[in-house]
Amino acid sequence: MDEKRVFLCGVVEGFYGRPWSMDQRKVLFNWMQCWGLNTYLYGPKDDLKHRLLWREVYSPEEEGQLRTLIVEAESRGLRFVYALSPGQDIVFSSSCDLTLLKRKLTQVSDLGCQAFAILFDDIDHSMCQADSEAFASFAHAQVTVTNEIYRFLGEPPVFLFCPTEYCSSLCSPSVSKSSYLQTIGEDLLPDITVIWTGSKVISRRLSVESVAEVESVLQRPPLIWDNLHANDYDSRRLFLGPFKDREPQLRHHLRGLLLNPNCEFEANYIPLHTLGSWHRAGNEEGKDKECEYCPDRALSAALCDWMEELNQPLHAGRKSSRSEKRPSIPSSRCKTPDMSDYPSTFRGSSNVAKLPVFPLNSSSPPSSPSKGEQERQEEQQIWENRRSDEPNQPPVSKYGVKSQGRGFCSGKGLLSESQVRLLVGLHYLPHEHGASAQKLLQDLTWLKANCHVVGVNSKKVPSQKTDEWRGRASKFLSLCEDIAQLHCSVVGGANRAVLYDLYPYVWDLRNMALLAKAFICWLDGRVLSDSSTLGSWRNCFHWCGKTSGADVLGVESEPWVFKGGVSGEVQMLLPIGSSSELFTHPPPLFPTSRLYNIRPYHSKDKMELYRMVRQLHLRTQGGQESSAAHPEVIGDRCLGPCLALCPEYSFILEDELGVCGCVLGILDVRSFAKRCQASWIPAMRDKYPPKINKAYANTQDLIQLMEEDQGEYPDSLLYHFPSQLRLDALPELVDISVSRILLTSLLTALKANGSQGVFCEVQPTDRQRLEFLTKLGFLEILRGEARSREGVVLGRLL
Repeated sequence: MDEKRVFLCGVVEGFYGRPWSMDQRKVLFNWMQCWGLNTYLYGPKDDLKHRLLWREVYSPEEEGQLRTLIVEAESRGLRFVYALSPGQDIVFSSSCDLTLLKRKLTQVSDLGCQAFAILFDDIDHSMCQADSEAFASFAHAQVTVTNEIYRFLGEPPVFLFCPTEYCSSLCSPSVSKSSYLQTIGEDLLPDITVIWTGSKVISRRLSVESVAEVESVLQRPPLIWDNLHANDYDSRRLFLGPFKDREPQLRHHLRGLLLNPNCEFEANYIPLHTLGSWHRAGNEEGKDKECEYCPDRALSAALCDWMEELNQPLHAGRKSSRSEKRPSIPSSRCKTPDMSDYPSTFRGSSNVAKLPVFPLNSSSPPSSPSKGEQERQEEQQIWENRRSDEPNQPPVSKYGVKSQGRGFCSGKGLLSESQVRLLVGLHYLPHEHGASAQKLLQDLTWLKANCHVVGVNSKKVPSQKTDEWRGRASKFLSLCEDIAQLHCSVVGGANRAVLYDLYPYVWDLRNMALLAKAFICWLDGRVLSDSSTLGSWRNCFHWCGKTSGADVLGVESEPWVFKGGVSGEVQMLLPIGSSSELFTHPPPLFPTSRLYNIRPYHSKDKMELYRMVRQLHLRTQGGQESSAAHPEVIGDRCLGPCLALCPEYSFILEDELGVCGCVLGILDVRSFAKRCQASWIPAMRDKYPPKINKAYANTQDLIQLMEEDQGEYPDSLLYHFPSQLRLDALPELVDISVSRILLTSLLTALKANGSQGVFCEVQPTDRQRLEFLTKLGFLEILRGEARSREGVVLGRLL
């Protein structure tokens, strides 16, 4: 009876996706013991023998692993609950299925497990004909099988049942009037605990009133399966915020609370640490007001502890030469301390040896660099040797924010407290942004809505408004650079286990920050005036602030309605936010801490760009110089017209060594061609006059090609694709996503100034460029009339 009264508080591994490893679960048990949690429920949806192949018994090897896990949990004072999900295809009236269910649970019971759960979540309500004839309703079928299994196992003190209607939004027509829940409450044996998630699958808040209502219908206190930090519904979201908005008085109406957290194991340090604080505060309830749970205090304490964890040299899979033992937290401790309560050594800056990098999709990371890693290191060496004799210091922007500096971010320093707080703020909770995310979205929204004060026709705007815009832009750009440095620090940090789990998210944020920064820099002095107040790109649908889009719309929605988290909301604030395919690309196989910057073109970049395209030209020609007397002729042909006539649609990609890529755009190809014929071509004829001795015959061939470049395109092409682009990048650019962001920066600028489509002409013989654009997702090859002379034209509607 004492065990039945214990409040079950802990973790449920119940997400969709790759289950945690055995080593990770052992670390989890260590965390739970330290933080005062007492229950672990095993129920990963993608474990085949938990759900899809529930009838199959475990192999001897699997038995050994499960037995080890059960023993490990019990040795740390934890209750191990084994869950089975037979609901997808079980025939409730089949004696064969019932026998197989008993056989499976008997096998687990023989391994030492003493607590069980039967889950009927996320399944169809319909029954087969045999079950319809045998049972009065779907609920009666589930209750009958569950009661029999409970008795068969000897009525264990902890036995959980997850109904198909497991939250208020799934109840028909409501919680109090649901015939399904009423049947569960009346017919399910009283000592079986029912699982509940709250008002929604992912409940923003859990109130005493809502739980008391379901408690009355079920005729027993439910156990909360809390999906507050679950992220299996959105591959771009992660939740590192504290456990919050669960009233302390809930304990009086609950059998327990189990948190179903992030799929990525290392992302769950703060959620579980703060859950432990919530649980301990409940144990001390009524004794001292200082014992009351405060999410902000709990977050500070968790951050302080996580700082030490983040800077440990842990490998992927949680293998470490250092002991996993940590001081346990006394059960009498109820006050959640501030950061000042902890030693400042957690925030030190001692150097950490850089560890080998290995592919993120490797199931068993190598102990030594693989062949792929050796190739990556060779590419790194080539990159470091690039243009070592041509120093080029990146410029300082007009906002006073210095562009990415030289020197690689080697990752030899520890993650700082401010960086970890930035990380948490950008990946806070499903219904709430952290402070850094709020600031990012609010500033971007304001800068976008007020960009007319720095537009092309902004001469009559008061200077104080212009200064205000540029001041806020400067702060926004600084935050974007902090995000880039955060990505660098995570990649170069000592803890490779954290890198494996967090890298796709910090990488996605890095790309978002690169694009947003380039867009804000471009707005200053380049965006055209827009007289329309409705329907313009500056007023497109968006949301930001302490809460997400559901609140703005006045709709109580599940958080998966709004995809992408902070990155998704930034995307929606851009002119091409609806072009989702531009923002969906996998992270590179090998993480890189290299810093990049994307910015609008400045006149001082011209010579560096000319050197880059000449270098690319020489590579395609096998190193043969065809125009040594006029080294600028390659740049004049490839880049010159755009840089001279429409530089506002040119973007630069630079790394720590200088310029490594560029993309040039033409807003209106028809008018641009006329301007070229009127001014650019005559200027080139004057610059490269014909020579009698034909010393510059190859140069004259290129001049002729310049004239041909301005040939006419069919109206059928320009009607849908009025704009044109050219993209160049050095082949050493390993991270293809950076080139994709560079391309997207130009598409954003063209769309902002009214373009509806863009194309890029590529010669069939230029296989390297064709393959490069295909990798970037520029996939639509225009046929028929869209072919321009002998070139292949690729296009994309904006």
